[in-house]
Amino acid sequence: MRQATMTAPGVIEIREAPLPALSAGQVLLRVRRIGVCGSDVHVYHGKHPFTSYPVVQGHEFSAVVEDVGPKVTGVSVGDRVTATPQEVCGACRPCLRGDYHICDSLRVRGFQAPGCAQDLFVTEEAKIVPLPAGFTFEQGALVEPVAVGVHSVSRVAGVNGRNVVVLGAGPIGNLVAQVVRAEGGRVLVTDISDFRLDVARRCGLGQTSNARTESLSAAAARTFGRAGFDIAFECAGVEATIDAAVGSIQKGGTIVLVGVYGERPRLDIGLVQDRELNLVGTLMYKYEDFTRAVELMASEQVVTAPLDSQHFSFEQYANAYQFIDLAGDRSMKVFIDL
Repeated sequence: MRQATMTAPGVIEIREAPLPALSAGQVLLRVRRIGVCGSDVHVYHGKHPFTSYPVVQGHEFSAVVEDVGPKVTGVSVGDRVTATPQEVCGACRPCLRGDYHICDSLRVRGFQAPGCAQDLFVTEEAKIVPLPAGFTFEQGALVEPVAVGVHSVSRVAGVNGRNVVVLGAGPIGNLVAQVVRAEGGRVLVTDISDFRLDVARRCGLGQTSNARTESLSAAAARTFGRAGFDIAFECAGVEATIDAAVGSIQKGGTIVLVGVYGERPRLDIGLVQDRELNLVGTLMYKYEDFTRAVELMASEQVVTAPLDSQHFSFEQYANAYQFIDLAGDRSMKVFIDL
């Protein structure tokens, strides 16, 4: 079978690999779509702090069940599915209290463990997330990033009826904003890309602002009036956006750090202290975030079709990254088709 391995930054080799064997409790999947995400791009550029080479690509995907191993009871051949990509120890303090997504020994498929970028992929039944029969393979591959949004929003004590700003309108920012809307929040989306803001509006996110031409404080006043906003999701992963959030949010507000920072930002901690702000981290998701993501997508409270930018064949895996680099902010979600 084919397998895509990144042997060094910017170098992807399509290799022939042996067919995987099934053990008890495992499921064999025929992969159909793989989404390329921002973290993958960091690996491509050699800027992901927790990935070494060589590494088999891929962690957000959709598949069809090809076969099941002994003791598998809840999955059948032909089912459309996706799966959570974490490998955890189950014995550390985070795992024992149920926070396995921040396991002390966390390994993630496609980064610290082999990913799904191969024709056939084996995972445990416990990690399988069933998909509705009507889901497209593109929707299935987007369940993982929607789950990122679900978990991020769960990191604050409810958004219903509250004024929320999402900084960054890339795929994750877009989906975080849609989850906020689905959970009853009033949301403003900011970015420096008119293209990405247009995609946000096509997803039903009507309140947008281009940070090149309008300050965050002005955009918030226009959108929310004197009340301003007291929740922000920083999804761009750059110093300018976290600085804007700290400078504009209401005192006592909460800023959730969603974006992956390629470079370490400087932050005015004195202002964080003086305004008694809450900085909250968020990492990945739990299984229930996946199932909630499926619910939101199935009910069309989260729509994903406008995010579909481009498709590449498996043999063109490297071309997908080249396209992302060339397209810049005019690219949202790129898929690998198998």
